[in-house]
Amino acid sequence: MPQSLSYLLVHIVFSTKDRAPILDASVRPALHAYLAVVARNAGCECYRVGGVADHVHFAVRISRTITIAQLIEELKTSSSKWLKTQTPDLAHFAWQSGYGAFSVGPADLETLRQYIDTQEEHHRTRTFQEEYRAFLKRYDVEFDERYVWD
Repeated sequence: MPQSLSYLLVHIVFSTKDRAPILDASVRPALHAYLAVVARNAGCECYRVGGVADHVHFAVRISRTITIAQLIEELKTSSSKWLKTQTPDLAHFAWQSGYGAFSVGPADLETLRQYIDTQEEHHRTRTFQEEYRAFLKRYDVEFDERYVWD
């Protein structure tokens, strides 16, 4: 086959270090826009970025020329450097070392977008840890609670 084609839609989620709730409402819109640009500059199609004070979610179509790990490294490194320049309160900002990446079918893209758009509402009743554990169980990802959080 002379041409390489792919459609890899992924739901990515990661949190601030120690799940610190430091991404306040004044910085989140610019952060989400910045993260979308970073993903697009990596050759990926970013359908949505959103989240709350302690974590972010992405709906991203991964380019065939980059791995998920490479994309996430670029997202975290670039945005961490950028966030540190935004306000003195974020001078020591850091993301958690790990991440979650879950495959999503094209038919579920709109559902994922809506889920990301309603993070504020969703997290009125559920913590990030509860949400993340639910994803791991939903996707049948085996995990050891001692090593999930940093």
